[in-house]
Amino acid sequence: MSTARSATRNTSRGTVLETEEHQALRAAVAALGKRYGRAYMTRVVQEEGHPDELWADAAKLGYLGVNLPEEYGGGGGGIAELSIVLEELGASGAPLLMMVVSPAICGTVIARFGTEEQKRQWLPGLADGSRTMAFGITEPDAGSNSHRITTTARRDPDTGDWLLTGRKVFVSGVDIADATLIVGRTSDARTGNLKPCLFIVPREAEGFQRRRIEMELQAPEKQFELTLDDVRLPPEALVGDEDAGLLQLFAGLNPERIMTAAFSLGMARYALRRATEYAKERTVWKAPIGAHQAIAHPLAQSHIEIELARLMMQKAAGLYDAGDDVGAGEAANMAKLAAADACVKAVDQAVHTLGGNGLTKEFGLASLIVAARVARIAPVSREMILNYVSHQTLGLPKSY
Repeated sequence: MSTARSATRNTSRGTVLETEEHQALRAAVAALGKRYGRAYMTRVVQEEGHPDELWADAAKLGYLGVNLPEEYGGGGGGIAELSIVLEELGASGAPLLMMVVSPAICGTVIARFGTEEQKRQWLPGLADGSRTMAFGITEPDAGSNSHRITTTARRDPDTGDWLLTGRKVFVSGVDIADATLIVGRTSDARTGNLKPCLFIVPREAEGFQRRRIEMELQAPEKQFELTLDDVRLPPEALVGDEDAGLLQLFAGLNPERIMTAAFSLGMARYALRRATEYAKERTVWKAPIGAHQAIAHPLAQSHIEIELARLMMQKAAGLYDAGDDVGAGEAANMAKLAAADACVKAVDQAVHTLGGNGLTKEFGLASLIVAARVARIAPVSREMILNYVSHQTLGLPKSY
């Protein structure tokens, strides 16, 4: 495919500088999402279930593992392709949060740093949707500051096994995941300092307890607090090099930020579409309310902000897939901040446009108010992103 053709602009869908393959992927995923939509996800939430049918169909079509290596059953693409899938499902009203966790974070980490046995054991299942993996990093006293993680792993001198002890909070989907990728810390034999390491903990491991956290957020994916009480793991539970430290951790966190941006953009597009449709149809004083600038201009502003955020997300995904972890770190943080802000504003404006109808179940927008706010908080707050940019990019003195 020539460079000129691969840089085709598709103005009808609002995509810019995307290959024809990416445009085709968007269209195909959008068609799948349309078959399910917001009504399906609402029903799943009301029934305290999980979007198993959508997950299975997305897996069957190769969307869940589009970023994973072909030799392990994946599509051989990257985070750029996976973010398209999540964004389009979100734009239809049927996002899959576990895509952020299972193939994007855990799948990426295992594909990059896992042993051959770990890759064979996990990647085919993550790619075809038959297996899922959760990700546990946040602790009660260690949110954005991963250096304060207290979950520790120590060796059993007699067997060589790992013993993992600690607590995690706000871990998504543990009830349906076959295992959880836990961020712990081990002691450096040379310095005595603790360094981050990643461990695969099976769901039924002895000493591995979970407690559901009741949330105001209405979503199929449940949140859990985890307790690890001397959870015994074999040596092969360690993912990657024990001495790699933050390198392996951030290999998973950068995709998480990019995918969170995709999640936010999908939600924002859904809200904007519902508001725009309403503004075209709702008539007051013999004219559609969308004819009034007080309605039209804020919606136009939301569209602009969504498009700008998508450009940064595309840049971040491109840098990451090209192997530029440093450049991707900066861009992924920027994309996450921009997309979350665009999402919050789009949802707020959509509800405001519909007025009282914006708070009804019929239009399905009110529940997005809480969901949009989550995008600003997780997986990293906008304040910590601003700290990162001011210190890492601008070279200003560190404030923390």
